[in-house]
Amino acid sequence: MAGTELNDTRAVVPAPTPASVRQLAKVTVEPSKKKLARQVHRRLLKAYGEPTWRNPLPPVDELVSTILSQNTNDINRDRAFDNLRERFPTWEEVRDAPAEEVIDAIRIAGISNQKGPRIQAALWTITEERGQIELEFLRGMPPDEVHDWLIQMKGVGPKTAAIVMQFSLDMPAFPVDTHIHRVSGRIGLRPEKAGREKTHEILAELFTPETYYAVHLNLIQHGRQVCKALRPLCAQCSLTDLCAYYQQLDPRPIS
Repeated sequence: MAGTELNDTRAVVPAPTPASVRQLAKVTVEPSKKKLARQVHRRLLKAYGEPTWRNPLPPVDELVSTILSQNTNDINRDRAFDNLRERFPTWEEVRDAPAEEVIDAIRIAGISNQKGPRIQAALWTITEERGQIELEFLRGMPPDEVHDWLIQMKGVGPKTAAIVMQFSLDMPAFPVDTHIHRVSGRIGLRPEKAGREKTHEILAELFTPETYYAVHLNLIQHGRQVCKALRPLCAQCSLTDLCAYYQQLDPRPIS
């Protein structure tokens, strides 16, 4: 999903900011932005309803699935995941398999020559840290520490960590994909120049944790169906009176 997470070729990312320090450095947002966020959430609920995603996966499964999802669609992600599990029934077999066999199994997900080694590297990191391939221990840790632990791994950026936390561990985290980054920028929920990593922090502060799940999924839905990248369908949008992008459009008809 987020291509920037695949560009780091180092084995381990630099030591993350300690949770205590990052807590003090939380972004501050204007009250008017929080009001806008509440309005956006209500409108999206009215447009799309309470969203439901697939059944929660175990955290290791979710981690691998999310790495596979980067720069591809959900269908190819799931096909690659199923191919991988069919060829290698256990994560230990995936970890120990020849790299080219893992790459071949997930080829349908795209850039498999990057994703395969990242999956195996993540599985080795978990093994070295825990002695076995499991992440259930994360459930007993504070969310900030879980985030820090996950992003130690090669190919695991803020979005991947947030997805594992939100959708597998049931912890408050706000994943930001390309649709959410685009839509939030057009509406005016984030500064125009805020990158995806900063947008994680901004949206997590704007919305309340109990709304993260629904807002995340509904913003993606809105980005796919209405607020498209090249030709946004503003005439079909329920957010136009709230949207900074729409307010700047030239209302004059083209002659």
